[in-house]
Amino acid sequence: MIKLIAIDMDGTLLNSQKQIPTENIVALQQASKKGIKIVLCTGRPKSGIVPYFEQLGLTDEEYIIMNNGCSVYNTKNWDLIVSEELSYAEIKRLNRTCASYDDVYLTLTGDKSYYVLADEVPDLVQYDASLVFDTARAIDEFELKKEGEIIFQAMYMAKKASLDVFQADVDKELSQDFSTVRSQEYIYEILPQGISKASGLKQLARKLHIAPSEIMALGDAANDVEMLAFVGVSVAMGNASDDIKRRCRYTTNSNDDCGVAKAIYDYALLGR
Repeated sequence: MIKLIAIDMDGTLLNSQKQIPTENIVALQQASKKGIKIVLCTGRPKSGIVPYFEQLGLTDEEYIIMNNGCSVYNTKNWDLIVSEELSYAEIKRLNRTCASYDDVYLTLTGDKSYYVLADEVPDLVQYDASLVFDTARAIDEFELKKEGEIIFQAMYMAKKASLDVFQADVDKELSQDFSTVRSQEYIYEILPQGISKASGLKQLARKLHIAPSEIMALGDAANDVEMLAFVGVSVAMGNASDDIKRRCRYTTNSNDDCGVAKAIYDYALLGR
């Protein structure tokens, strides 16, 4: 019996217009009323999640795994219950790594802020910040350390061709000390070692006394792989790559055809 549903957002819960289809909202409300915990599990920071979570209209206390597993919040008081962070020394290293790549920008997701280590905010970075209802702030290493904010994860941003070259040059070295993932064509993410959506989900499942076999997860992209492998019922979106589909037990409709709702009815609510 499914007791928890872990749901990626972009490409999964959200359609191509970055909206939640009504059918998904209705299905999630029905699952919640049956006592199933609903857990959004996303690479987004808090600013890019809360407006969507409020649309779901869920009344029970739920949990959200953010920043690809670096932070877990409950939704009752928005308390931070799990936190993984990058040290200032690690951030300095990451900044040095891209210093000779003029068109690659290091961005940082903090507990409250969206930073870019630069003299000014590049258009690509501000575009990404706007997708999570935030505004990027340009900052230098000295001011960053002075502010002392928790930094959950880093993201290198560049146009695809430039980021392809950069990732090929540095991934072997960085992946020895960090968890790395290419989450989008213009984003190469750097997380603390061993951290992923799955690590956040494991900690939350232990807290709630829920076994992996009692969890259903839905996703579509590379940063969902560990999460999908961890759970008992893994569901690939119809818009996912063939590799993601091969890794999953089931495949549902695409994110533009209410695949989340279909999966909930087919695999979580069937027989309840």
